[in-house]
Amino acid sequence: MKSYFISALIFLSIIVLLTGNVFINNTLSDETTREYNTAEPADTVGMTNTMKFDADTVRIEAEETVVWKNSSLLAHSVTADPSESTIDGSAELPEGAEPFNSGMMDPEETFSHTFEVPGTYKYFCIPHEGANMYGWIIVEE
Repeated sequence: MKSYFISALIFLSIIVLLTGNVFINNTLSDETTREYNTAEPADTVGMTNTMKFDADTVRIEAEETVVWKNSSLLAHSVTADPSESTIDGSAELPEGAEPFNSGMMDPEETFSHTFEVPGTYKYFCIPHEGANMYGWIIVEE
């Protein structure tokens, strides 16, 4: 029984290390609001326990909406804001596009964004940026 407890404690410690500060800083900043759209989404992207966006690349048309669902046990974000990244190139936007950020999303939470400006958007997950948790939205005219 004692070895089971120690194994469980080690496992939980690893989870905390991998997820960083996500459970402590789980609030939206005053400048960030969640976007909810009642229109049918063009696509839905999952967020996984293996720190991936599923699918990592989505192709849509301008004025369509993408929904992200955190289907993981970990907190994640959907961030297309270069000012939020710690690694150059983690977030890239077409000229004229506004940055967006979901804030930290608990398991089962969703976030949606409607894309107005055509081009390629590269986004990332703030706590898992170092694990290369990136995604791309290609918006066609």
